[in-house]
Amino acid sequence: MVEKAYKFRLYPTPEQENLLRRTIGCVRLIYNKALAIRTQAWHEKQERVGYKQTSAMLTTWKKQEDLDFLSKVSSVPLQQSLRHLQTAFTNFFSKRALYPNFKKKRNGGSAEFTKSAFKWKDGQVSDR
Repeated sequence: MVEKAYKFRLYPTPEQENLLRRTIGCVRLIYNKALAIRTQAWHEKQERVGYKQTSAMLTTWKKQEDLDFLSKVSSVPLQQSLRHLQTAFTNFFSKRALYPNFKKKRNGGSAEFTKSAFKWKDGQVSDR
C-alpha cells in the first residue's frame, strides 16, 4: 500500500492564523494531559491506559466547562495527537524509542489533519 503525503505552504488570514494557533495549543494540551494520565496510572497502579481510554477521556474533557474551548477546534487533530501518543508508547515498549516527552510551547508545535477533516468542492476547502 502506498501512502501519499502533501505539504503545503499556507498564508492564512489573521482569523485563520488565530484558529491554527488555538488548534496547535489544544493538540499540545490533549497530548500532555493524556501522557500525564498514562504516566500516573502506571506509577500508581501499574495499569496501562490505551488509545481507546484516552479517546473516551477526550470526549469527557470536551464536555467540561473549564475545557469547553476544545469543542471550538476540529476534533481530527485532537484524535490524531492521541494516536501519536499511542505510537510513542508502542515504540517505547518495543524498545525502539525512549519514554514519551511532554510537548513544549516554545517548540512551535504542529497539528495533523487527515483526509477526513476537509472537503474540496468547487475549488474551495471547507471543514466537514
